[in-house]
Amino acid sequence: MGLPRTDIIAAIATAPGRGGIGVVRVSGDQLLPFAEALTAQAPLPRRAMLRHFLAADGLAIDQGILLYFPAPHSFTGEDVLELQGHGGPVVLQMLLARCLELGARVAEPGEFSQRAFLNDKLDLVQAEAVADLIEATTAAAARSALRSLSGEFSREVSALVARLTELRMLVEATLDFPEEEIDVLRDTDAAERLSGIRADLAALLGRARAGSLLRAGLHVVLAGLPNVGKSSLLNRLAGEERAIVTEIAGTTRDAVRETIQIEGIPLHIIDTAGLRETDDLVEKIGIERAWAEIERADVVLQLVDARSGETPADHAIAVRLPAAVERIVVENKCDLAGQAAGRTVAGGRVHLRLSAKSGEGIGLLHDELLRVAGWSGHGEDVVLARERHLEALGVAAEKSALAARRLDRIELCAEELRLAQEALSRITGEFTADDLLGEIFSRFCIGK
Repeated sequence: MGLPRTDIIAAIATAPGRGGIGVVRVSGDQLLPFAEALTAQAPLPRRAMLRHFLAADGLAIDQGILLYFPAPHSFTGEDVLELQGHGGPVVLQMLLARCLELGARVAEPGEFSQRAFLNDKLDLVQAEAVADLIEATTAAAARSALRSLSGEFSREVSALVARLTELRMLVEATLDFPEEEIDVLRDTDAAERLSGIRADLAALLGRARAGSLLRAGLHVVLAGLPNVGKSSLLNRLAGEERAIVTEIAGTTRDAVRETIQIEGIPLHIIDTAGLRETDDLVEKIGIERAWAEIERADVVLQLVDARSGETPADHAIAVRLPAAVERIVVENKCDLAGQAAGRTVAGGRVHLRLSAKSGEGIGLLHDELLRVAGWSGHGEDVVLARERHLEALGVAAEKSALAARRLDRIELCAEELRLAQEALSRITGEFTADDLLGEIFSRFCIGK
């Protein structure tokens, strides 16, 4: 017999597939009757108890560990049950189905974390950090996400909001009480305070931009004529034979992708078909796809043969490359040309001499890619920022700069400070539209 339906949610919280343990998570109001119906016994708070999970007819579905976290001392701030059973897909689906019989509904993606946010257990940055920790592709990204989950990023943002609020109070005092004739801005060093806020905002924005690389990585496209060593360079960067290398021009017909790490930064390396005129239909399609990849790139490594240098054909490729995309000229096969590896700048363009075959000069390429990424050894102080964080920090920086220029127009200065404060508050979710919350949490995995 099912329980009266309440707003109880349930989901399988472990990854699809088979495993030693599988977890079904339940959250809602007054889950003690729910737990008793499922196990025929009342659970004790925060105690791991071995229980049989029972079907409606009283037969056991599985045997496992039951954990009960009463509100408000739980992840969501509501009553929470965790049912830790055996990790077979059929068993977990049977257990989830039983939870639905007892009145739960299947949780939407991210709904557990959304409830934690709405119940003030996490702010929005911390909730997003949960997803970032799950999705982290490098150890550096995981450490950064964990720092955000612990509230480090939120505390920095909140401190800036507090300083802006205090400065707004001082500035607006001159508007509210003009008859006092108190030069609040001069007496309180408002200009100096604002300068300090702007400096700290700029520093946080720089760390956030560096940290955004830990989430998305840098898309690097290898481009150039056939047989200049693009596939060899991909293999060298990947540390294994990922692409076919032959002396036959046009061997690479489609993009080959590999993700590597340099100092914890994910680099998505894409080897493309050699760019040339051809009558081969398949190769022509590969070349079209190569140009499409180039349009989406963060940086293009244009490979040329060091023995011949940049030829008219190489120049023809260069002029077609998107102006907004960073281009590094890689003079490959320097060993065959009798040249030493090195870095030069010509015409405002970086040229690297290296040998993909021997590995000579690969370290120079690593350093150059980190430079393009804006990574300068930030290490443990980066903020694993999302695009909306960068946008909000950018708006706050812009508005605080306008406020500094309008200190002689108090009413305008106060308005710019207010806008800067609101932009920062959107990061932690203090001022966030419901539709944005829906978009953010819909990208989480189910069960989290």
